[in-house]
Amino acid sequence: MSERDDWECEFDHRWASAAEHKEPSARARMLAARWKDDPPGPVPFRAGPDPVAPRRSSWISTVVVLGCVAAVIVLIGYVQTRAYR
Repeated sequence: MSERDDWECEFDHRWASAAEHKEPSARARMLAARWKDDPPGPVPFRAGPDPVAPRRSSWISTVVVLGCVAAVIVLIGYVQTRAYR
């Protein structure tokens, strides 16, 4: 046999797919053994979103931002008045 024939014989997917008995994967065997005694509960097709913590009011963040801006303006004004004395 040539090298090409060896390669085709070794990786013949049609022959593997036509096998009468197909062994399940290791994960499938593990889950089958686990679920034999303790089957999983029903799961919805799409789970709902995780519960989200309630958000704080947008007014709080607005006040914080405006307070920081006002503090910077006051600080700049203070520095400028001290510089001219």
